[in-house]
Amino acid sequence: MELEALCNLVRTSEGICTDSRTIKKGEVFFALRGPNHDGNLHATAAIAAGARAAVVDDPSLSGDNIFVVPDVLSALQQTALYYRKSLAAPVIAITGTNGKTTTKELIREVLSKKYSVHATEGNLNNHIGVPVTLLKAPTSTQMFVIEMGANHPGEIAALCDIARPTHGLITNIGKAHLEGFGSFDGVIAAKSELYHFLRDNCGIAFYNEQDKLLSDLIFKIVHKALPYSDPSGTDLKVEENGDNVLLSIKAEYHNETRQFKTNLFGHHNLDNVRAAMAVGIFFDVPLTDIIDAIQNYKPGNNRSQVLRTNNNTIICDSYNANPSSMIRALASFSGMKCQKKMVILGDMLELGTESLNEHQTILDGIRKLGVEEALFCGPVFTRVASGKQYRCFENSNALKEYLTEAKPSGYAILVKGSRGMALEKIYDVL
Repeated sequence: MELEALCNLVRTSEGICTDSRTIKKGEVFFALRGPNHDGNLHATAAIAAGARAAVVDDPSLSGDNIFVVPDVLSALQQTALYYRKSLAAPVIAITGTNGKTTTKELIREVLSKKYSVHATEGNLNNHIGVPVTLLKAPTSTQMFVIEMGANHPGEIAALCDIARPTHGLITNIGKAHLEGFGSFDGVIAAKSELYHFLRDNCGIAFYNEQDKLLSDLIFKIVHKALPYSDPSGTDLKVEENGDNVLLSIKAEYHNETRQFKTNLFGHHNLDNVRAAMAVGIFFDVPLTDIIDAIQNYKPGNNRSQVLRTNNNTIICDSYNANPSSMIRALASFSGMKCQKKMVILGDMLELGTESLNEHQTILDGIRKLGVEEALFCGPVFTRVASGKQYRCFENSNALKEYLTEAKPSGYAILVKGSRGMALEKIYDVL
C-alpha cells in the first residue's frame, strides 16, 4: 500500500490504535510485533471489534479491510513522516535525562493560551509513541510539542527524522540508562543528536545558559540558539522565591516583576519553568497568560506531586529515578523547612556496571542531609545500606508492610525510585 493512500486512510479514520484490546469503532489498527506479542494475530479480532482497517505484515492474512505491508512499524513511522511533511506548524522537540515530561506539559499549557497545540500524551516518547502522536494530530494543529526519550544511541536521531523538529531543547544531561548508552559520554552523544538535527536543518535550540555542559554543546554544535534568559532580545530573569514545599517563582521581564506559586515540588523544577517561560515569550504568548498557565498546572502520575494526608506531607516523585534526578530531588528536599523529614528511596535501574557505585554515592549524600529517617527499597540499596543504621526492604510489598505497622506521622516524606520498584503502592499507608 502506498504511503499517500495509507496516510489518507489514517487521516479519514477515527484515529489509530496499536492495541487491539482498546480498539474503537472506525480506528485503523496497526498490528505491531513485539518481543512478547504479534499484533498480526489480533488483526481479525480488531476488525470484528469495529476497526475500519488493519495494517499487517503477515502475508497470509487477507480481507477487504486488511492491508499488508512489508513491515508494520516502518509503515507507521513512514506514514507519520509523510503526514508531518504536509504540515507547516512548528514542532518543538524536548529530550533530556530529567524533566522531559514536566517541561513538555508546562510548554503545552503555556502555548495553549494562544495556539491550538498537539503534544505527546503521557510519556509516549519512543519509536512508536512519536509517530502515533503525530498521526493523532488534527490538521488544524498550530503547534506541536513532542517529547523524545531514548536508552540507546541513535534513537533521538531516528525520532527527529520522523518528527522533523523546527525547534528543540535538552532539559539536562545526567547519568541514566548507562546500561544502554555505555557511559556518561554515550549519554551526552545520544542527547546531542537533537542539536545535530537542528543544526543540519536550520532549526532553533532553546538552552539553559546556566548549565555549562549544555552551553558548551550549543556553542560547538548549534548555529541558532536562544538562552532561557534571553528568548526575545530582552532579559528574562526567573528565580526561586522562598523555600516552601511548592516551588514559588519571582520573574522579571520588561521592567516588570511578577511573583507566583506553582504546584511543583522542588528547586530542580525551576529550570523547567524557565524553559516554559522562554518558549512562551519567543512565541509571543503574553506574560500574564504564561504565568497563569504555569501556576495552574498540576503535575500527575507521581512526578513532583505534593500530597497532604491526615498524617504526613508526601512528595510523590516515584515515576522514575536515576542518579541525576535523585540528587536533584534530595537537594531540593534538604532545603525545605520541616520539623521532621523522611526519605524513602527505591533502586535506580538500568545503570549497568555503575549501579553499586551510584547507589553508594546516593547513600553517602543522605548522611550529609540531616534527614531524621531513611528507608531503602530494592536489592541494590539493600546491599549498600544494610548494617548502616538504615531500614532496608527487598521490595515495595515488604516496605508497605513495615509502614502499615509503623504508622509514621508528622513527617515530610520524599518518595523517589525507579518505576520498576512500584513505590506508588505505599502511598495509601502514609
